[in-house]
Amino acid sequence: MTLSVKCLKIDTYGENIAYLSCACKIYKPEEFLGLNKVEVSGRHGKTILATLNVVEDEKILGCMELGLSIPAFRRLGLKEGGQVSITPATPPASLDHVRAKIYGEVLGARAIREIVDDIAAYRYSKMEIAAFLVSCASFMTVEEIFNLTVAMAKAGNILDWDHAYPLVVDKHCVGGLPGNRTSMVIVPIVAAYGLTIPKTSSRAITSPSGTADTMEVLAEVDLNLKKMKQVVHKHHGCLVWGGKVNLSPADDIMISVERPLGIDTPEQMVASIMSKKIAAGSSHLVIDIPVGPTAKVKTRKEAMRLRKLFEHIARRIDMVVDVVLTDGTAPVGFGIGPVLEARDVMDVLACREAGPKDLRERSLMLAGRILEFDAKLPGGEGYRTAKRILESGQALETMSGIIRDQGKAEKTHPGTKVFEVKAPKSGQVKTLDCGRLARIARAAGAPHFKGAGVDLLKKTGEKVKQGEPLYRIHAEIGSDFAFARAMAEENSGYKIR
Repeated sequence: MTLSVKCLKIDTYGENIAYLSCACKIYKPEEFLGLNKVEVSGRHGKTILATLNVVEDEKILGCMELGLSIPAFRRLGLKEGGQVSITPATPPASLDHVRAKIYGEVLGARAIREIVDDIAAYRYSKMEIAAFLVSCASFMTVEEIFNLTVAMAKAGNILDWDHAYPLVVDKHCVGGLPGNRTSMVIVPIVAAYGLTIPKTSSRAITSPSGTADTMEVLAEVDLNLKKMKQVVHKHHGCLVWGGKVNLSPADDIMISVERPLGIDTPEQMVASIMSKKIAAGSSHLVIDIPVGPTAKVKTRKEAMRLRKLFEHIARRIDMVVDVVLTDGTAPVGFGIGPVLEARDVMDVLACREAGPKDLRERSLMLAGRILEFDAKLPGGEGYRTAKRILESGQALETMSGIIRDQGKAEKTHPGTKVFEVKAPKSGQVKTLDCGRLARIARAAGAPHFKGAGVDLLKKTGEKVKQGEPLYRIHAEIGSDFAFARAMAEENSGYKIR
């Protein structure tokens, strides 16, 4: 007994959801009440697990149809009208390990691997993933962190560069600093020097933009593995979305649950980042930890603990790591949001006077640390070499080649709905609240609308007069514009004294 499959064009943010008509003539919805999952099987032999919802409107779903959300439909791999059957799903056996963790047990490598494999295969509901994450947030041993790191890396593709390059370098920032798009400046500098830097980045989940979102303003980032390798072999570097090449897929799924819950423990952060770097085939890695009162890492004590965790895991996986603690007291650059951040990046690469000096200097410092992984480069010469490459135009030329060969994107512009947030009094800008400004940019529509965001006109330490603009909000639709404006009027994120 089969039903005709139908994609209902509902984006369930990665979760598999199936929809059954209450008038279904083959399966009675009551049979599945109380079940977490159903197993959906196609005649082509592929099966997925999905959470079942019941539809009462015949206009949405017919009595001989099974609806699937966009992610579920894509994963099942059938065309519209393909025949499927459903059965009650057996809960994943690895949930027993999750329950053990909830009750305080330390999990071994095999148990963690089974949990991660089931998460990567979409066998867990978001509630079950949340249970695992919360139990891990309570406590994790260093051995569990290591086992989680390795399990997440092995759950997807691991890039093999066939020993073509003596060094495969990378850079990662732990986040929490709006506008910190140093990777897009660093990659072309390092690649122009001749080191291989296949940069795979994430999209934003709760931030105004991820590196992949910003790069997408300039070039295609959804490259398959073959195309990615072609770009790397030609230019020594790339800037692509890691999700397309299936690097540490369980991590992306867990992050989508972590962020709304506000779970971001040092242990899980380290496992997340290091699993991605193992999967990318990195041999040498620079990690940027911005430290500031409104950043993700708020104190030097927290940063030092995080640094030691990174260094411990790196030793276990035989990766060379250089952890750098940087200033996280204010956003980097002027733009917060994809189009505005891309503008800043290209201004820096083109050495334009209007380019943000803080983005330039931070990028040069971090690029210099990466270049010094090369044993042929004398110690202390990294920064000067990076600066020479940038000022010579080589970095811009390399970035142009990467953009061309990844596939140039259509030109986009800042949102046309603009509101200027003005200084309530004269004085000096003392502090900027990174978290508040990021939320305002996201409320304006970033990163979904590439042109949305916040354009900073005044930075820390600058003098302002009453009524002078502090920043501009850009939005593309009215509701986002009104929401962001109201947030800024309630609390601008600036302190002036």
